[in-house]
Amino acid sequence: MKIKSVKPFILHVPVTGSQIADSTHSISHWGVVGAQIDTEDGLTGYGFTGTHAHLPSDHLITRCIETCHAPLLVGEDSRDITRLWQKLARNPALQWVGRAGITSLAHAAIDVALWDLKAKAAGQPLWKVLGGQIRDKVRAYNTDIGWLSIPDDQLVAGAVRAVEQGFTGIKIKVGSSVERDLRRLAAVRQAIGPNITLAIDGNGKWDLATCQRFCRAAEAHDVFWFEEPLWHDDVKGHAQLARATSIPVALGEQLYTTDAFAEFFAQEAIAWVQPDVTRMAGLTEVLRVCDTAHSFRLPVAAHAGDMSQVHVHLSYAHPACEVLEYIPWIKDCFTEPAEVVNGCFRLPTLPGAGTTPTPEAWARYRQPTA
Repeated sequence: MKIKSVKPFILHVPVTGSQIADSTHSISHWGVVGAQIDTEDGLTGYGFTGTHAHLPSDHLITRCIETCHAPLLVGEDSRDITRLWQKLARNPALQWVGRAGITSLAHAAIDVALWDLKAKAAGQPLWKVLGGQIRDKVRAYNTDIGWLSIPDDQLVAGAVRAVEQGFTGIKIKVGSSVERDLRRLAAVRQAIGPNITLAIDGNGKWDLATCQRFCRAAEAHDVFWFEEPLWHDDVKGHAQLARATSIPVALGEQLYTTDAFAEFFAQEAIAWVQPDVTRMAGLTEVLRVCDTAHSFRLPVAAHAGDMSQVHVHLSYAHPACEVLEYIPWIKDCFTEPAEVVNGCFRLPTLPGAGTTPTPEAWARYRQPTA
C-alpha cells in the first residue's frame, strides 16, 4: 500500500438551473477540486474539497496538493492515515503559511482519498471500515428548493413537491430582509404543514440585532434550527443569540479545526454541529469533532451529504449524526451517487468512500489544474 503518486484534478459541475444564490454568494457551478492517489499495489483513491468553481483559486488548491503535500506522501504507507494526517497538518513549513484555508482544503482532498483507499483495500464501503452501520436510516432534508434566488411562489411549490417526493425536512435560505424572509418562512410552513421539519440558513449575513429581531417573529413557525445566523467566527454573538431565542443554533461548515469548534462548545453557542470533511482537512479531523459533539450530547448534521459523498458513510456509522443535507449538484459524477429514496439516504454498498468519479464526469467536467 505504498503511495506511488498524488495528482490533483478539478471538475466544474453546473448547479440546479443556471444560477443559485444565498445571502452572500451567487454561483453557476460547483468546484470539485481533488486528489487522485495511486499506490504501488494498483489501487486508486479519490478525495476532493468543494469550491465556487473559480479556476484561479482552484489552482491554488491543486498547486498546494502537487507541490506541498505530494512530496510528503510518495513512498508512505497509505494505511497510516492518522500519522499522515499529522505529518501534513503539523508540517512546520505548511503550518507557518496556513492552518486553515487553502492548506486545509488541499489536505481534505488528500485525507478523503486515503480513507477511500483504506476502504477499497478492505473491499468494504467506508461506513463498515468506520465501525459498521449504527442506524437503519439517515433522514435527508432538502436545501436545493430553498435558495434566496427562487421567487416566493416557486419556493412554496418546490417545498410542497419535495414533501410529495418523500422528504420530511426542508431548509430555506434567509438573509435578504427580515420582512421578506419572514413572509417566505410563513408561506412555506403553511404549505408543508406542522409535521415536516423546517430549518433556515443565513450563511453568516446578519448582525446580532437583526437576528434577534428576526427570531422573535420566526419562533412562531417552529423552526428546526437557524444555521449560520452570524459571521462564522463570532463565538460570542452566537452564544448571545442562543440564549435569546428558542430556535436552536446550527453552524460549522465554515470552521476548519477542532479548536474552532471547541470555542463554540465551551460557550454553549451551538446546538446542531455541522462539520464538513471538504473543509476540515478531511474525515480524520471531522471524526474528532463528531466524537466531541457526542460527548456533549449534541447532534451532528454533517454539511451536505451529496457534496462530499463521504458524509453519507459517516452518518450511517457515527452515533452523533442524525440528519443530512441534500443538494444534488454533483452526486451523479460518482460511481455510487449519494441517492435519496423515500426521504432517506440509501446505504452505500460499493467498496470505498463513494468518491470515485465516473468516466463521463471526468470527460465532461474536467478542468486544467494549472
